[in-house]
Formats: sequence, structure tokens, C-alpha cells
Amino acid sequence: MKIPADDAELYQSDEFERLLITVDGRQEPVRVDKYLTQRIAGISRNRIQQAIEAGLVKWLDPDGQQQPRPVKANYKVKPGDRFEVWLFVQPDTEEIIPEPVPLNIVYEDEHVIVINKPAGLVVHPGNGNYSGTLVNGLAYHLQNTASQELPRWGLVHRIDKNTSGLLVVAKSDLALRHLARQFYEHTTERKYLALVWGDLPQDSGTIRAHIGRHQRYRQLMDAYPDGEYGKEAVTHYRVLERFYYVTLVECQLETGRTHQIRVHMQHIGHPLFNDETYGGNRIVKGTIYRQYKDFVNRCFEIMPRQALHAQTLGFTHPATGERMYFEAPLPDDFRAVLEAWREYVSALQR
Repeated sequence: MKIPADDAELYQSDEFERLLITVDGRQEPVRVDKYLTQRIAGISRNRIQQAIEAGLVKWLDPDGQQQPRPVKANYKVKPGDRFEVWLFVQPDTEEIIPEPVPLNIVYEDEHVIVINKPAGLVVHPGNGNYSGTLVNGLAYHLQNTASQELPRWGLVHRIDKNTSGLLVVAKSDLALRHLARQFYEHTTERKYLALVWGDLPQDSGTIRAHIGRHQRYRQLMDAYPDGEYGKEAVTHYRVLERFYYVTLVECQLETGRTHQIRVHMQHIGHPLFNDETYGGNRIVKGTIYRQYKDFVNRCFEIMPRQALHAQTLGFTHPATGERMYFEAPLPDDFRAVLEAWREYVSALQR
């Protein structure tokens, strides 16, 4: 029987899904790549073979006595065999055209590359953006390297187009496997700065609500607090600075769902400042006076995007075992908006 995607045990990011598969007792010996293609719904043999080559298909000892080990495509499955399969959720774009897209590279070695992405830059081609993306720039930067053979060019997480900040990309099979495991086990550290509407009642908190496609508007995501739909999502937040009508918060991701911080903050009534998609591009809190409206509109002009920045990124280096930690300073538009709010609040207190 083929396994529908919704029944799989999901990796805690929208980049991967993780499936645990047990071979039943009547199975004839066949190659593992053929068996998994027949067993997993909507998968091609080529995608399975790519996962095997990248070390993302592992044999698990049914008795738990031996360590998991990567399998080869010609391994013949036996009744009782168990496999852990990691797959990229979306198929690769057929062809990535190398383009000289400027990249702000924070760190690079033979295994990983850390990039500080500016707002406005799409990470991966698709949905009408087939050129000028970060991956096109990576293809240009990494021409004639092993990274060209990695699924999705080694992306293990993404950042929204209009969100700025840090992301790590795998440049080797070792790095891809190791980083994927770290994201799955929540041992990476990712903190974001967000300016949200309203004055949060508590200095810190945790938002737990599944995230999935909006039932009516399929291009949007929505929160499902009862877990009746979507995938588990957890965001921890901490207030850093209050400006009466907006609040600067630090958000730490436990999971990595599409638009997670934006959806979670909207869910608790505090959408991100100037988030057009989730209702933050209008005055949500404040006064009715024209002077205030003019001030907010000036802030929208200063920062014509959602106020979200991936500030810190921490992970264990896949080859050396060293703990790596990176921090990206706030971009100019974010800093300018914060200064504007500080001046506004100072004027009110005079």
C-alpha cells in the first residue's frame, strides 16, 4: 500500500518530510529504490535515487541494536526491514540558470555557506520567479562544485522574499544530512526580530497552533489552534521594546513552517508591522488623529515590507563538530523605522 504524504511523520520544516517505513512479512526481495518508489505515493524513482545518493535513506535495525546506516540503491529489501526516508517536499526546478546575483556571504567553507539575505530577494525559483533568485546566484557562485548535485541546491530552510536575514546552505552530502538532522532535532538556533502591532500583555510567551493552507484563500496560510488541520508549529517570543502601539519582539522558532511567525502573530491579534499579506499594512492600533496616520504612513514608506529579520543562526558544523553562531545586524529600513517610533514615543512623553 502506498503511503499518503499526510500520514508520514513530518520533519519540522516545510523543506523536508521524514517517513518511517517497515517492510511487511510477505514482501519479495527487490531493490530498495524500486520498493520505495512503489510504496510512497507521488514519488518518482529518480527522486528516491537522489535521496539514496545523498545518504537520506537509512536502514534501521528492527531490534535497535545497530546504528542506522545509509543504504545503496541496489540493496534488496527483506521482510521486517525498517527504513528512514528524508525527502525534499517540493521537487527541484528542472533547470537552474546561473546568474550573477549579488550575495552577502557571511561565512563559507567546503561544507556550508551562510548568507545574509536582503529583503526582496526570492530564495528559490518558482511561482513566477524563475530568475534572479538566491539559488540562481548560488549556481553562479558555486559553478563546477559538488553543490550542483545536491537536491534543491542544499537548501535546508528558507526565508520569505520580504524577510531579511540569515540562512545556511549545505555544500556537501555530509552537510546536507547533518544539517537536516539538526533542524529535525531542534538543535539549531534561529531567532528573529519582529515589529508587531499592539502592546503585548506579557513580556514573553509561547504560541502553539498548527499551520496549514487557508481553507478559502489557498495562497495564504492560517493557524489552527485545535490541531484539526495543518502541521504542528511552535513559536516562542520575548518583548524587547514597547512603543505604545507597536512592540519589538524576539521570536525563536521551534518549528519551521511557511510564514510561521507572521501567521502566529496574526493569530494572537498582533500582525507584523506592514505585513500586507496578513493585515499589518494598515493602522491596527493607535489614535484617530491625522498626525498619527501621517506618521504611520511615513513608516510604511521607510519600510515597505513586513518588519521581520532573521537575526541569529546557530548550528553545529557538520564536519568539525564546532558550534557555529552568526548574527546579522538590522538592515537600514528596519533600524530607521525603530528610530522613528522611538522619536514618536519620546515626543509623546514630553
